[in-house]
Amino acid sequence: MQVILLERVAKLGQMGEVVNVKDGYARNFLLPQGKAMRASESNIKSFEAQKAQLEARNLETRKEAEAAAEKLNGQTFVVIRSASDAGALYGSVTTRDAADAATEAGFSVNRAQVVLTQPIKELGLHTVSVVLHPEVSAEITLNVARSNEEAEVQASGKSIQELAAEEEAAAEFEISELFDDIGGAQDEDE
Repeated sequence: MQVILLERVAKLGQMGEVVNVKDGYARNFLLPQGKAMRASESNIKSFEAQKAQLEARNLETRKEAEAAAEKLNGQTFVVIRSASDAGALYGSVTTRDAADAATEAGFSVNRAQVVLTQPIKELGLHTVSVVLHPEVSAEITLNVARSNEEAEVQASGKSIQELAAEEEAAAEFEISELFDDIGGAQDEDE
């Protein structure tokens, strides 16, 4: 099906382009969302008449998105989840979780705007992209931790796995010191 794009659509084209798409994609996504209209003679003429208005509206929404991206870019949000001692999450952090964390902090982000390049299934700091407009995106950081205290430690630059390894090494050192003391006491008894 041929459609005229009413706004920029990622991996498809710019506003005003006539593109071929699969029928289902056009009927189920592009047309209902108002991102495109069928490419008929009458629609092409009406698009040419509305082009200036559409470009002005696109420019206005882009400026609003750029202002929001300026505030949102580089922000860090804490997401508390239960996880194993090794740092593997019981479940995963989804786009909804990221959007909820940003919304609680006072930003208006919906889950459709959040883009995860890979599933978040472990504790730590994860960079996530938020697409506010087809031409504007921002990067946020999700601090996934088991508690607020762990989140603060992770924010300072240490991972939970590093802390666990340090604590284990300290415990082994204390145990070896204890056995050395016991061995020394036995030598004195003989």
